[in-house]
Amino acid sequence: MLFLHAFGEGSARAGQPAPGSPVTGIVLAGGRSARLGQDKALLRLDGGLTLVATTVERLRPLVDEVLVVTGDGARLGRLSARVVPDVYPDAGALGGIYSGLVAARHEHALIVACDMPFLSQDLLRHMLALPRDYDVLLPRLADGLLEPLHAVYSRACREPIRERLAAGRYRVVGFHDLVRVRHVEEPELRRFDPELRSFFNVNTPEELRRALEMLGE
Repeated sequence: MLFLHAFGEGSARAGQPAPGSPVTGIVLAGGRSARLGQDKALLRLDGGLTLVATTVERLRPLVDEVLVVTGDGARLGRLSARVVPDVYPDAGALGGIYSGLVAARHEHALIVACDMPFLSQDLLRHMLALPRDYDVLLPRLADGLLEPLHAVYSRACREPIRERLAAGRYRVVGFHDLVRVRHVEEPELRRFDPELRSFFNVNTPEELRRALEMLGE
C-alpha cells in the first residue's frame, strides 16, 4: 500500500508530469569504499561487467538517459552513460544526489547507488509508473528503514538540498521536511521483489562474500 507523507492526496500540483514522461537515471558512484577495502564500483561479481557498469545497463531500459555521478570518472572506464562530476565530493550521498539532479535533463530522476547488485527492474518500473505527485518517492521497510538511494526525485529537491549542503548538513533524508515525500511500503515492495534483494548493499568484505553466495544461489 502506498502512503503519502506530510501531504494529503489532494495536494498534487497542477501540471505534474504523468507516469511515462521522460526520466533520468542516476547512478551514484562516489564514496571511498573504506570499509570494503577496494573500489566497490569496479567489482566484477560475476566476472563480467563492473558493478557500476552493470547498474547502468540495468537502468537503461527503464529511463531516457543515464548519468553516473562521481568525483573521478576516469577510474570507471567506458560506460554507456554520461559521467558528471560530484560538485560536493565531500558531502556524501546527498552531494551526489544534488549533482545528479543539477545535471539531469528531465523533471524526475531515478537514483540508485552503484553498490546494489540485485536491483529489480520490475520494482523500479513499478515505482516509475506511480503518479508523480511527489518530490521524493522512496521505499520504507517494515522496521521503518528508508531507502533513499533507491528512489525517485524531482528537480524541485535541488534548492532544499543545496540549502542543507551549504549549512554542512549532509544527512541524506535531512531535507525531506521541505518537500513532498511518498513512501512505498514493504508489502508493495514485496509484490515485485519478494526477498527485498534490491536493497542489499556491498559495503564490507562480509557483504561481498554474501553477494557472491547469493549469485551462486
